[in-house]
Amino acid sequence: MIPFVDLKAQYASIKQEVNAAIQGVLDSCQFTLGSEVAAFEEEFAAYSQSAHGVGVNSGTSALHLALLAAGVGPGDEVITVPFTFVATVAAIHYSGARTVFVDIDPRSFTMDPAGLERALTSRTKAIIPVHLYGQMADMDPILEFARRHGLTVIEDAAQAHGAEYKGRRAGSIGDMGCFSFYPGKNLGAYGEGGMVVTANTDYLRTLRMLRDWGAEKKYQHVLKGYNYRLEGLQGAVLRVKLRHLEAWTEARRAAAARYAGIFADTAVKAPEAMPDRRHVYHVYAIRSQARAAWQEALQARGIQTGIHYPIPVHLLPAYEDLGYRAGDFPHSEAAAGEVLSLPMFPELTADQTAAVGAAVVALAQAR
Repeated sequence: MIPFVDLKAQYASIKQEVNAAIQGVLDSCQFTLGSEVAAFEEEFAAYSQSAHGVGVNSGTSALHLALLAAGVGPGDEVITVPFTFVATVAAIHYSGARTVFVDIDPRSFTMDPAGLERALTSRTKAIIPVHLYGQMADMDPILEFARRHGLTVIEDAAQAHGAEYKGRRAGSIGDMGCFSFYPGKNLGAYGEGGMVVTANTDYLRTLRMLRDWGAEKKYQHVLKGYNYRLEGLQGAVLRVKLRHLEAWTEARRAAAARYAGIFADTAVKAPEAMPDRRHVYHVYAIRSQARAAWQEALQARGIQTGIHYPIPVHLLPAYEDLGYRAGDFPHSEAAAGEVLSLPMFPELTADQTAAVGAAVVALAQAR
């Protein structure tokens, strides 16, 4: 069996470092926030080319607090894409604002800036571009539009640790950047975790209060806040893993290059890396109109795959109240019906990529 993700292989490679870091937290008894979280906030912010980091308990919480720090609330609108994990839209809902969608660029699977003008209203307060699959959105025109209309830009970088746009790291370009450290992410915790990075000290102060019951000091609750604190154990684990992230990223990129070489000059629709961006391949998603048959055939050959994501958010029953219908965002809907994620993790071997690639090419040739 070739797994879709192999977290056991990664743990085996860093077992001694991780175990020592966990033991350090157990010895210190700093289980919530604490010195390991503070150190990780500083180190990850620096890695992301940002000034400050605020650790929280999930990527969803990061998005929620970033929206609140930006002053987004009831009566406001936030523009994002429907081809994303539901958490992007859930966070907007948590803030009390309404989601307004724009379609994706079918080449990159990320926000098409050309749709922003049509989505703009007098109630628009923020834009959340989603850096999907490890590739950043086209940030320059998004930022130019936002600055022209006085909008806050919050990067959903949950799948883009270390990704770059014209040499700038994910999270550092907008007003705030939000990351997830869910275990399967390129930088994953051993549980849940997230972070907001920012260069804005006003946002920083608000974010730190909001994650810890709105308190500036213990029992001095300035804001109505939340229990969104990052655990000390996760901070310690993530510090260890951050030291390996660049090597793991290059291993992902090498695996993606092997796939690309196999799929060149075939009928397989491989993902397209934009020339001005560093793709970090959280997901390697090909496209097929016969996806269900391909997925079944690959499973029968011992190859695990995934689908990210089979239903665009505007067509989910939970968000039908937004009033969108099938056909409103054709590129998102087409992608949702065709994408198929192949095995992708740093430990993926050349033999494994060759076996997966050969199986996929055979399916494409049999059509």
